[in-house]
Amino acid sequence: MKKIAIPALAALIACPAMAGQHHEYQQNNSDMWNPYLALRVGAGYTNLNYSFNDKKKSMNDEEMHGRVALGLEMFDTARTEVEWSLFTKMKESKDFRDIKDVEIKTKLQTLLMNAYMDLGNFKMIRPFVGLGAGLAFAEVSRDVPNVGKHKHDQDRFSAMGTMGITFDWKAFAVDMALRYTYADLNSGFHNFGGDVGIRYMF
Repeated sequence: MKKIAIPALAALIACPAMAGQHHEYQQNNSDMWNPYLALRVGAGYTNLNYSFNDKKKSMNDEEMHGRVALGLEMFDTARTEVEWSLFTKMKESKDFRDIKDVEIKTKLQTLLMNAYMDLGNFKMIRPFVGLGAGLAFAEVSRDVPNVGKHKHDQDRFSAMGTMGITFDWKAFAVDMALRYTYADLNSGFHNFGGDVGIRYMF
C-alpha cells in the first residue's frame, strides 16, 4: 500500500497547481470538454460466494479501497473515465461439509470504463448516477488444514453501479459516492462501499 500511497499523495499536492492554470478559462467557458484526474479512497463490505467440496458458502469481510481515474467531463453534465481500483485483502474461514476451517483469501483489482450523468441543472452541488464495466484481476487462495494451499489468478468480467453527489468548484470537484461492484469470481463477488474523491480539472 505504501507504493500506492506515496505517488497518490504526490499527485494530490501537484495537481492543484496544474488545475489552477485553467480555472479562469473554465469559468468563462462552461460548454467545453475538460480532462481530469480523480483520486478516491473509501471503505465497504465484501461478499464472496465460494464453492468447494460440493458446498457453497458466503464469505464476508470489511475492506478499504483506493481508486485512480483519468477522465473527460463533457459540458458540465456528463463524464466518462478509465478507472483502476485496488481493494484490501478479503479473508474468512468456513467449514465445507467434513472439511473444517478452510481459509479463503481474495485480492482484487479492477480496471473499468465508467460513465456518469449529473441529475438536475445545478451549478455547484449536483447529484449523479453512474455505470461501469471492465475487468477484475483477482488472486484467490484456499488453505485447507493438514492438506495445503491452493492459489490461482483469475481475470474476469466486472461491473459497477454508483450514485452520489458532486461539489464542483470548477478547478476541482469533490465527489461523495455509494458504489456496488460485481466481479464474476467463483459463485459471485459483491462489494458494497462508499468513497470520497477529488477530481482535478486540466
